[in-house]
Amino acid sequence: MAGAFEMAKAQISKVPGSGAATGGFRQAQAWLHTWCGLWFSWLLFAVFLTGSLAVFQEAITHWMTPEHHAQEAAEAAARAAAPAGQGADLGQRLAWGAAYMQKHHQGAQMWEIWPSDDKGGGDLHVYWFDANRQYADAELDTVTGEEMAAGHGHGAARATMGGNHFVDFHYELHAGQVGLWVIGIAAMAMLVALVSGVITHKRIFKDFFTFRARKGQRSWLDAHNAVAVLTLPFQFMIAYTGIAISSLSFMPVGVWTVYGTDQAARTAFIADMNEAGPPALSGKPLAVPDLEPFARRGQELMGQAVRAVVINHPGDASARIGVYGWNSDDRAHQRLSPNSGMAMFSAATGEVLQVRLPGGADGGTPSLAQAVMGGLHMVKFGGLAMKWLYFLCGLAGAAMMATGAILFMVKRRSRHQGEFGSATARVYRLVEGLNVAAIAGLGLGCIGYLWANRLVPVGLAHRGGWELGVFFGLWALALVHALVCAPATAWRQQMGLLALMCLLLPLLNWITVGEPLSAHMLEGDWESAGVELFSLATGLAAAWAWRWLGRRGEGATAKAKASSAQAAVAGQSEAQA
Repeated sequence: MAGAFEMAKAQISKVPGSGAATGGFRQAQAWLHTWCGLWFSWLLFAVFLTGSLAVFQEAITHWMTPEHHAQEAAEAAARAAAPAGQGADLGQRLAWGAAYMQKHHQGAQMWEIWPSDDKGGGDLHVYWFDANRQYADAELDTVTGEEMAAGHGHGAARATMGGNHFVDFHYELHAGQVGLWVIGIAAMAMLVALVSGVITHKRIFKDFFTFRARKGQRSWLDAHNAVAVLTLPFQFMIAYTGIAISSLSFMPVGVWTVYGTDQAARTAFIADMNEAGPPALSGKPLAVPDLEPFARRGQELMGQAVRAVVINHPGDASARIGVYGWNSDDRAHQRLSPNSGMAMFSAATGEVLQVRLPGGADGGTPSLAQAVMGGLHMVKFGGLAMKWLYFLCGLAGAAMMATGAILFMVKRRSRHQGEFGSATARVYRLVEGLNVAAIAGLGLGCIGYLWANRLVPVGLAHRGGWELGVFFGLWALALVHALVCAPATAWRQQMGLLALMCLLLPLLNWITVGEPLSAHMLEGDWESAGVELFSLATGLAAAWAWRWLGRRGEGATAKAKASSAQAAVAGQSEAQA
């Protein structure tokens, strides 16, 4: 083992300018921090930025579905006026839901009825698994119990992923299991970069209080240190919990060892970690009982208003009725676990089979730990104040990645280190292009996604896919532009376009939808107003960057002209001599 380590060390030492094994432990950590941070910084910047936006996914979705605004406002007013507690028509709504499912989906293995909101008002929804095991749903009229047409009361609703796009990208890059693995590897690299960065920078906490403006490399390093130290606990937490919530995908060997590797083993493990799965069919018919008594008992046992009533194997003697609670009460903000309450009953006997209190877990400590990790990562606690804290810390994390990537090139512009031999200049040029595309280009993709929501025709088939296409298309074009143009030109042009698109978003919304920013604010629609105000703030920041880059370019041009003039004068003097 020792011999292998020495051989690896010797090989690393041969890399020109690597510093990986030639300068002791701290120098090795510096090398690790630089290269591990650089190669993952672009992806991690995208993950942090989209994750920050995902914190307010509901607000983004709200802005991207303007046809719903009027009805949503009316529903919010009705909920505010409704008395606290579950409404008196709970039983009627449950009866309508059960009657609809009995008539249209009698053979479904599962019925799920959402009778109302936590105050007893709101919509009535039913859900089931269709023949293809896909989740299907319908909305029922709360006056008649009849099925309502899709998009009722909303006009021609536009198909969109809304804020869920940022959630999916943050979690798996819209690439399924492959994307999940890529994100997991990036999170591990982030932990390595964080630890090695703390070890490398002996004065990191002292330098947090120091910022030297207009000092080139020193300024970028100060900015990098400041955002890193300010949010260091958050960065460690978010990286670790991000890995932990998907740990079973990354490290399944423990589960395989105990349970096995086939589907039955996986089902057994899930059953131990969560509530028990559906019971085996008995083959004996049993009419679905009145659901209201079960809902009322469940409400008392778990201490929450009824969110959903789920019947497994309806019509069979083995049927079970699960009553689930709403997590929208103020006490939910005080719990790290996002799990709601749950009460499970036997449909045949009415016996209480299982009770889970709000914030608890069905699978004991391991399941609770997993739920807490998910709550920490996805900010399922603390309310709006905590969401804003996560949002700002997430943006600081994105800034940490951006300043680190920029610092790499600022340092190498002044001192060429030849890490890649004859190909070093080409690698540096690639890094410059990736910096521009990852930072400014991703911003263009995000704002382009919002522009597409307003410009893509509402009735277009696969409309949500077109919006995603604009996001990825603009991002790809930004990369091509960054690789073709000179870095300084690419930075300035993309920042200028980003500023223009962000600043014009409220105007675009006014023209296409007829809702000016002032109307959002006067109506108290702070979700829509917040999206446009953040767009304006981003546009102003991009405009400042565009102006700063312009002045920097003018200064560099003036300096080059002065140097040329001096060289010409020197040449004439030598000629005269």
